[in-house]
Amino acid sequence: MNETTGFIFALLAFAAGFAVRPFGAIVFGRLGDMIGRKYTFLVTIIIMGISTFLVGILPNYGSIGMAAPVILIVLRRLQGLALGGEYGGAATYVAEHAPHGKRGLYTSFIQTTATIGLLLSLVVILTVRETVGVEAFNAWGWRIPFLLSIVLLALLGATAGQAVGWYAGQFYAMYFLTQSLKVDSTTTWMLIGGALIIGTPFFVFFGWLSDKIGRKPIVMAGCLIAALTYFPLFQGLTHYANPAISEASASSPVVVVADPSTGSFQFDPIGKKKFNSSCDIATAVLAKAGVPYKVEPAAAGTVATLRIGQTPLASYEAGGLAAADAAAQGAAFTASLKAALAQAGYPEKADPERINKPMVLLILTILVLYVTMVYGPIAAWLVELFPTRIRYTSMSLPYHIGNGWFGGFLPTISFALVAATGNIYYGLWYPVGIALITFVIGCLFLHETKDVDITK
Repeated sequence: MNETTGFIFALLAFAAGFAVRPFGAIVFGRLGDMIGRKYTFLVTIIIMGISTFLVGILPNYGSIGMAAPVILIVLRRLQGLALGGEYGGAATYVAEHAPHGKRGLYTSFIQTTATIGLLLSLVVILTVRETVGVEAFNAWGWRIPFLLSIVLLALLGATAGQAVGWYAGQFYAMYFLTQSLKVDSTTTWMLIGGALIIGTPFFVFFGWLSDKIGRKPIVMAGCLIAALTYFPLFQGLTHYANPAISEASASSPVVVVADPSTGSFQFDPIGKKKFNSSCDIATAVLAKAGVPYKVEPAAAGTVATLRIGQTPLASYEAGGLAAADAAAQGAAFTASLKAALAQAGYPEKADPERINKPMVLLILTILVLYVTMVYGPIAAWLVELFPTRIRYTSMSLPYHIGNGWFGGFLPTISFALVAATGNIYYGLWYPVGIALITFVIGCLFLHETKDVDITK
């Protein structure tokens, strides 16, 4: 596959677990209402732990062929089923046993576990990679964190789900830094880890505050503020993490002039489709390089041409070329394009000396704070919305439909939008749109619940 398609496909493998979370919510939610929260919750922890551990011993594609990715997807789905039952069980159990007037505070600790889980994973990954070396980590060391997870079942098994806001503020920000801005992974992980450390206590703060002023105003405010500020914040990340991209885009904007009918949505999950048009070839190389671009229409049948500032560069049609000729012409075109981009000031990777780490850390922390506003009070709010006899099922199902499907597929959808348009910020329209929908529906149709008696 080309690199852009391969990355999106990898994100889809990640998203596979989220697709089945609502079904886990139905199955384990109903069991929890019938036989008890505690025992059902323990079953989900066991499923999560075993499936995570098995990823660490999964044979690779070279050993068992297509069975490897198939088994990986099955294990991801088992994780999703388990998480679908875990969150509702944890939130219901804690809320039902919390002192009156402190449900928001007690359940907010559940909300910290997703962020703490990500932070711990970053620590483990960095430690293992620095210990065994980058080459060994890529070859086999990546398995170690999965194998170590067997000793953390009690902690990671209680991890709450992540929604659109959670993924935009933490995972998407991480992918944006590494994929779009070309910041090295170690620096990215360190900055994300710092923001998580600073922001995590605010889960508890907003849970406590929701006991005082209500769940709804805090959650709704978090959605609205995030929707209004995502674009300037991510533009700020570009300015402070890789300013050369902003400078080059301003002085030498990249434009692809092509026949609109020859441009494709370059996502092929099975790696069989060939993108041979001159437009697709040009945009694929630009997307891989993380270079923003615009597309202008040209006459039908025209071979695509790039303008890098005022410098023109012709693409080529690969259809009908022999494999060797196509490879040679592709290498020559890529080399010419990279040279032209470098001449215009576009960087191959972020310059470590020009990364304003304090400002990047500040922006990432703000994004994490939005997450804490939405997630600190959410467990108490969901528990309080439903009567005791159907609470486990009723709160779990909407939670995992909203957060599992919309949140889990955010990286895939957003990066596909970026690859399709050439605008590195275009993928933000997805979380912004979902956040605004949540704000409108929540304000109109959901009521405040902080003083509800949940024993009835």
